[in-house]
Amino acid sequence: GVPLYATPINGTLRNMASMTSSAVMPASRVAGFAPRRTTNARVVRRGAVAQAARDGHVHKAAAAPPAPIAPKSAEAIADNLAAQTVKTGVMPLTFDVPAMYRATAESVQEQLMENWNATYRHFHDENPKQAYYISMEYLQGRALTNAVGNLGLTGEYSDALRTLGYTLEDTAGVERNMGLGNGGLGRLAACFLDSIATLDLPAWGYGLRYKYGLFKQAIEDGVQKEYADDWLEVGNPWEMKRETQYPIGFYGEVVDGKWVPGANIRAVAYDSPIPGYKTKNCISLRLWDAEVAPKEFDLASFNACNYDKSMRETNLASQLCAVLYPGDATREGKALRLSQQYMLCSASVQDILARFKERGNTDWSKLPEKVAIQMNDTHPTLAAPELMRILMDQEGMDWDTAWALTTKTVAYTNHTVMPEALEKWPLELMTELLPRHVEIIKRIDEEFIASVKATYPKATPEELERKIGAMRILENYMTPAEELKAKASAAAAKAAKLEALAAKAAAGEEVAVEDDEEWSAPAPMVRMANLCCISGFAINGVAAIHSEIVRTFTFKDFGELWPEKFQNKTNGVTPRRWLAFCNPQLSSVITEAIGTDEWVTDTALLEKLGPLAKDPELQKKWRAAKQERKALCAKMVEETTGVKVSTDAMFDIQIKRIHEYKRQLLNIMGIIHRYNEMKAMTPEERANVTPRVCIFGGKAYATYLQAKRIVRLVTAVGEVVNNDPEIGDLLKVVFVPDYNVSLAETLIPASELSQHISTAGTEASGTSNMKFQMNGCLIIGTLDGANVEIRECVGDDNFFLFGIEEPEVEPARAERAAGKFEPDPRFTAVMDTIKSGVFGKPGEFDELLWSLEGNEGFGRGDYFLVAKDFPSYIECQDKVSAAYKDQDAWTESSIISTAFSGKFNSDRTIDQYATEIWDIKPLPVP
Repeated sequence: GVPLYATPINGTLRNMASMTSSAVMPASRVAGFAPRRTTNARVVRRGAVAQAARDGHVHKAAAAPPAPIAPKSAEAIADNLAAQTVKTGVMPLTFDVPAMYRATAESVQEQLMENWNATYRHFHDENPKQAYYISMEYLQGRALTNAVGNLGLTGEYSDALRTLGYTLEDTAGVERNMGLGNGGLGRLAACFLDSIATLDLPAWGYGLRYKYGLFKQAIEDGVQKEYADDWLEVGNPWEMKRETQYPIGFYGEVVDGKWVPGANIRAVAYDSPIPGYKTKNCISLRLWDAEVAPKEFDLASFNACNYDKSMRETNLASQLCAVLYPGDATREGKALRLSQQYMLCSASVQDILARFKERGNTDWSKLPEKVAIQMNDTHPTLAAPELMRILMDQEGMDWDTAWALTTKTVAYTNHTVMPEALEKWPLELMTELLPRHVEIIKRIDEEFIASVKATYPKATPEELERKIGAMRILENYMTPAEELKAKASAAAAKAAKLEALAAKAAAGEEVAVEDDEEWSAPAPMVRMANLCCISGFAINGVAAIHSEIVRTFTFKDFGELWPEKFQNKTNGVTPRRWLAFCNPQLSSVITEAIGTDEWVTDTALLEKLGPLAKDPELQKKWRAAKQERKALCAKMVEETTGVKVSTDAMFDIQIKRIHEYKRQLLNIMGIIHRYNEMKAMTPEERANVTPRVCIFGGKAYATYLQAKRIVRLVTAVGEVVNNDPEIGDLLKVVFVPDYNVSLAETLIPASELSQHISTAGTEASGTSNMKFQMNGCLIIGTLDGANVEIRECVGDDNFFLFGIEEPEVEPARAERAAGKFEPDPRFTAVMDTIKSGVFGKPGEFDELLWSLEGNEGFGRGDYFLVAKDFPSYIECQDKVSAAYKDQDAWTESSIISTAFSGKFNSDRTIDQYATEIWDIKPLPVP
């Protein structure tokens, strides 16, 4: 049995039971499978599978088909695993660990089917208000360990696999990470789905099924190389392709108010189950893939050898879901990226409305009482005009009615104030690609401008022009009449200038005549964030300081116009994946110390650790758990990089997307400073140095050259430091390639110091800082993003703070622009060391260092204030080194970090979204 879904072809429910695998075969009938028994494995009684395996039946649409009763004991699970082996397509004699992973995944899927079916049916029958989370990214991580953990069957599957000669760890390790995201945006979305399911909330997620992900990162000769992510190469046992599909149009023209697309593809649904922790609720992550319906294929043109015409839609479909964030330096790249966003929005909105109808809703005025759409950043902005288009052009509503419903249905989360994240698209491109949507956007813009004028009747013309210029959707947009007026004004100004020059020449003055270019209007742009603010009923930031910046600076005029729209929803992470499952060693210590494992959902219970932080026995167990994780991490580091590291050293980790504002450059320059200091020491002085293993991880976007240069500097420093016999184990510098969720699950539990050192006011929140804190890691950081709230929770004494604060940033940039900034001599010494060619080739990092030099200009003047914060940073690092020497005090701070991490549980965040934005209530499956 599988969940039942609306089939838009006929608008009725269709039973999908025929899509499932056959019923479980009893172990006695599995021919040829010889499990690899180990001499020390506990033998589990066999034969229980016969009772657990029953044939499914096809039922009427009104009732979900019962799934086979999923085995819950280790004995029955062992039988089930043996039965699953016949489905893998692998010859019995070659049944290796990857094949057992596939069999185990199929077995766990059967466990999930019962709850997945029941959840969909329960939501359908109860017809609650449901939230829909639309995101371009989801970094789910491996599904197997998370699924068995949430099902409460980790021990049973571990025992069953051990009986068959395998381990759960090795089996789960085969799974490839889904290539559906890049950074914190995707990891947050994954945490949110876990919390939604765990809290029994009626909601699910929508995304795209990228065939090659972002890219697979390799480090070759110290340089980042990008290769296609092969995560789908061996298939994905967790997904289920549905019959559900929707038409997606592009290009074409608008005829009599209706869009006639010039190209059509089909968005096809692939669903993955998201189980809640110890609950029957199991929601869906629905991913869209692009296909071409056979009837859309132009066979006549193909046979006439006009391949460009015949393959147009086929090529478009293959490109749409090829990679996440295709390069957009060219017009073609921009068109593809915008097409991706529209496909995600259109398919999701069509599906949402189909479900609204499927549940028997006929009164469209009730749509906001049944549906809430959350736009995760600006990528899903087109959901608003797409909803408008469908309500007007397909459902026959007038403009005012459709707009009233839309503005009560969609909400917007802003994730950053970085300029590149506040997307703008050329109006000319969008007009070509989505002509009907541009008509809708233009009218929204016109009516918004009229409303601003009506709201501020006493504003001066200059003030009104400024407000409208800041808030309107269409930047640089002029009507034809306005463009003629502007052109005439420019011509008049030019004529006046020439006349003045002629007068000067006539008076005998020397004049220089410049060859002025003809005036041309700047290219109009569609500002997606502004469209979100205008169409959304709620606008939220993701940390207290970020939300304040969004309201008072980024969208200042919107904040004054609609203060009631603005909210804060500080991010969180799921304690299941990011502590209970990824760090069982520390989790066991916590459960023993506080006497319950209920903290896995009620993280407020972690505060019971606070009074125990000085307890010698707890500290001993705490350090032992950390040391065990460091050993596992050291093994991974050696296997992936060839660098052998000491587990007696402090593990100092910075793992996140490589970007100038995240300041990996500050980190590596601090390491160079430390290396220079150690080289100048006597052997006796070095004996007092706190040893460190400095680990970096993260991907630099393929066309972001400066970020790739930072990666190269890290690897170049490592090549020198790691092979310096005078330094030995006192300092190691490692870049772990192809950072993903699974690597994070090894690195974070082993970490002792984590660096969150972005320029104040640039990081929206961060979520890796929360994961590190949960795992007892101390943080060195600026007052930026969620660091502010983490420091408030753990206390000043348990957070290593450095750097200027957000109000000081612009004055510091102005100081630099005026030529008044004098860099610290220690910073200058590091710059000189890099320029000398000690690391890499001579001149290899000139372009990177160039960004730190000069006073102003694009790519110049140290925009992210590395030099400004450098003295504070290295002095703070000295405090870290001194603090680490007192292991009792360090462990006390580590315990306190975990004890007061409960606020950053994504369950809390999602509960706030549910009650304060979406207005949805828990709906547990009985």
